[in-house]
Amino acid sequence: MTEVAHSNSLPPSALIFDSGVGAISIAREIRRLLPGLTLHFGIDNSFYPYGSRSEEELRPRIVEQAGAMMRASGADILVVGCNTASTLALPQLRKVLDRPVVGVVPAVKPAAAASRAGTIALIATEGTVNRNYTRDLIRQYGNGCRVINVPAPELVRLAEAKLRGETITARDLEPVLARIFHTAGGDRVDIAVLACTHFPLLREELDRYAPRRIQWVDSGAAIARRVSWWLDELKLAQPDKPGASRLLTSAVDEDRKILGAFAEFDPSPLNTV
Repeated sequence: MTEVAHSNSLPPSALIFDSGVGAISIAREIRRLLPGLTLHFGIDNSFYPYGSRSEEELRPRIVEQAGAMMRASGADILVVGCNTASTLALPQLRKVLDRPVVGVVPAVKPAAAASRAGTIALIATEGTVNRNYTRDLIRQYGNGCRVINVPAPELVRLAEAKLRGETITARDLEPVLARIFHTAGGDRVDIAVLACTHFPLLREELDRYAPRRIQWVDSGAAIARRVSWWLDELKLAQPDKPGASRLLTSAVDEDRKILGAFAEFDPSPLNTV
């Protein structure tokens, strides 16, 4: 990566990229650790959800959209707040962008290291569960644990429903919880990896309705620490308060649901990219 100049007239900023609003879980962790960092949001809503798309159509799409949104926002760091996009396009993004790129990696390593029962559940979209990247991650960092793969695409829809103010019930989560606990080896699961950025938004409900207590882990805090590391590397000191946040979308946010989901960050919508 080439050295990047930063305009002294603008506060340091990061762009968080996703196809939907799951990236809000990453944004909250970054804001918690780095309250003065300006956060922009790049949402490829015209291609939502990524989990149902093929690798062949997604990879060039992610590089094109994330690159365009980085240029439009002027951000110093790109955070790929999506497991699907990270597992597919991180090398290409790092090749074409002259800014640091921080990706989301399913928290298999810390989960496997912390498991006392030697059995963890990996909860993800079907694409992430079945991707070679994920299999390699398990082989490399599984620490001898049994990993139960739990495809849970419906959690994406439920997480976005929760952000719209809808109540998530035990009945809504029953099919996913059954795939974790009522399957071969499920009685030994003591840690579940939330391997989609939408899923931490449902941590409270998953914990409440699970048949027994386990630990739920995700990558949000680790991503925030990596962003902090890059700010130090780039010698960018965050101010006391963040600057104006921007929301970029690939299609018009006609019902303003995306803007509403990120309301706590008070972003100003820009033209679609």
